[in-house]
Amino acid sequence: MKIRWNPIVKKDLQVTARSMRFSWGLFAYDAVLVLAFLLATAVIQASCDNYYSSGNIYSKLIYLFPVLAVAQVCIVALIVPIITASSISGEKERQTFDIMLTTCMSPFSIVLGKVVSAVVRILFFVAAGMPVMALSFVVGGLAWSGLFYFVLTIILLSVLSGSIGIFCSSCCRRSISAVVLSFAIYFVIYVLTFVPLILNLLWTEGESAGESLLLLLFNPGVFFEEFFMQIMTGASLFGMEGSTFSRGDVGLLTYYLSQGKTWMFLSAACILLLSLLFMIAAAWRVNPMNASGSRKK
Repeated sequence: MKIRWNPIVKKDLQVTARSMRFSWGLFAYDAVLVLAFLLATAVIQASCDNYYSSGNIYSKLIYLFPVLAVAQVCIVALIVPIITASSISGEKERQTFDIMLTTCMSPFSIVLGKVVSAVVRILFFVAAGMPVMALSFVVGGLAWSGLFYFVLTIILLSVLSGSIGIFCSSCCRRSISAVVLSFAIYFVIYVLTFVPLILNLLWTEGESAGESLLLLLFNPGVFFEEFFMQIMTGASLFGMEGSTFSRGDVGLLTYYLSQGKTWMFLSAACILLLSLLFMIAAAWRVNPMNASGSRKK
């Protein structure tokens, strides 16, 4: 049975494979991870030397995983919008956008192809950094299943970032404008989702967060913090004993959702839903039948 590839994905991967810039990007990605690994090891060694005369650092090496993981998450969150922000607006700048619309592909297929190609390119970066990440599991004593789950979370973040970039690219005629708009949406998702929580804490004088935490299900930063808590301790950020957010501090629904891994999986589903909405909105903007999609910006 022959697999039919999305033509957008096939074309983008062929162009990427022939680009020397992509090879230098892989080198820079690995260089940043190695630097983060060496700095984290030096900090752990220094902290152990201050408290233990023997300088045994093996009990602390488990913290290499969150350091390297956060470094990768930050890199992916920064480069994916830059990659995808020029996907549609770049076609407009090269005056090939109308030609692309004359193909038999639907607007959603075009958008999906652009997002998938960005995710595949990010997987190349993740695969290149796998030897460095594996060191944190070999010396840190973590289960190898955690590395597999981390790859899945990177894919989830890539899908969200790619869908945001594609949406902004469909709204703007200039790539630089699309990049700026992408990071503005980042600010809304990563920062402004905390506003209801802050207001609720101010209203109750810090005694209760109520159900305002539910909006954080759409926050990728909180999702990754919950993921690291589950991998490192097996407990939830909101439901563990002694947590700031105990049963008396949050709403009943939030408390029960924070038990076990429920919050993490539900947050992943909310992020996927948000990504789908961005892709649908981008496809609507790309569709030439919509007057707003062909309006100049």
